[in-house]
Amino acid sequence: MNILIFGPNGSGKGTQGAIIQKKFNITHVESGVLFRENIKGGTELGKKAKEYIDRGDLVPDQITIPMILDRLKNDDCKTGWLLDGFPRNPEQADALEKALEEAGIRLDFVIEISLDRETARNRIMGRRLCENDNNHPNNIFIEGIKPDVKDGVTVCRVCGGALSVRADDQDLAAIDKRHVIYYDAINGTAAAVKYFKDLAAADKSLKFIELDGTPAVDEVSRVLIREIS
Repeated sequence: MNILIFGPNGSGKGTQGAIIQKKFNITHVESGVLFRENIKGGTELGKKAKEYIDRGDLVPDQITIPMILDRLKNDDCKTGWLLDGFPRNPEQADALEKALEEAGIRLDFVIEISLDRETARNRIMGRRLCENDNNHPNNIFIEGIKPDVKDGVTVCRVCGGALSVRADDQDLAAIDKRHVIYYDAINGTAAAVKYFKDLAAADKSLKFIELDGTPAVDEVSRVLIREIS
């Protein structure tokens, strides 16, 4: 089972991705982590990517896509994978789709978690990170995953660990910058989503799943698992 997942920052994409990963025993491949691993490991693609990153430039597709394909061919991806964080525009969507086809890698599902921009912004600002595991969902603005309070201190709802706030989650300018890219229906990620939605309409072997990200986490995950199963 091979899955591509989309959703604006704050939509719960990371939380739902973790649920899917565990439920179906597939590997989570995140583009940002992939860059860091290749750079740290000193791979040829990592060295090339670092040159662009150090200059503050976007890493071109001819480096990013081979890096992704190499990762998807690893043994831990043989039972399936969930790709998160790429593509971010329609050109990348087209290039990725063609590269997967040439590599003989089938894409089974494309998931879009939809959420309006204002709600997404509030959810980002409400995120709290657990010191023991960043995958423990805690958000002061989302019913069902609100942190616990013990002795007047807000703690992780899963393990009771201390919570912290990411500085960029409280930076409105940084949040808006990320959302401008995502919600751009012409040149941004929303256009990449439409690319795959149109592709699924023409190719019945590919299923496009659009989810409302507004409800509680468990409700969204129930619908998502039902659609995938």
